[in-house]
Amino acid sequence: MNKNFTKQEYSKYVKSVSPNSKLFINIIKAFVVGGSICVIGQVIFNWLKGRGLDPEMVSGLTSTIMIFFGAFFTALNIYDELGRFAGAGSIVPITGFANSVVSPAMEFKTEGYIMGTAAKMFVIAGPVIVFGICSSVLVGIIHYFIS
Repeated sequence: MNKNFTKQEYSKYVKSVSPNSKLFINIIKAFVVGGSICVIGQVIFNWLKGRGLDPEMVSGLTSTIMIFFGAFFTALNIYDELGRFAGAGSIVPITGFANSVVSPAMEFKTEGYIMGTAAKMFVIAGPVIVFGICSSVLVGIIHYFIS
């Protein structure tokens, strides 16, 4: 059963077995859901700002509330359904980061609080955090030497 394909035959085979992607619809879904999450964040920001809080406090509170919503809706399995529907549109905002921390923690909770929840909490988000910190240090060093 080991058949050698030419490049053209292999390309034709891959095209025949690959599902057709509805790229335009997926882009629209991602834009609408990601934009809606951001609009909710902006509404919270404006509401808190209208209450007379200083801008730094408003920014911190808005981020905290959005992270809470992301974690809460992940715990209710609502965020996962949103992710299946919207794809990257649900991952990009800050709520997607909360989802990437809470999902593995919930998945491994049966292994205990230390070896399960605590150890596996940053399985998905950990590399993002490490890469973010390393790249920001690198950019900081470059900025220091440029200016």
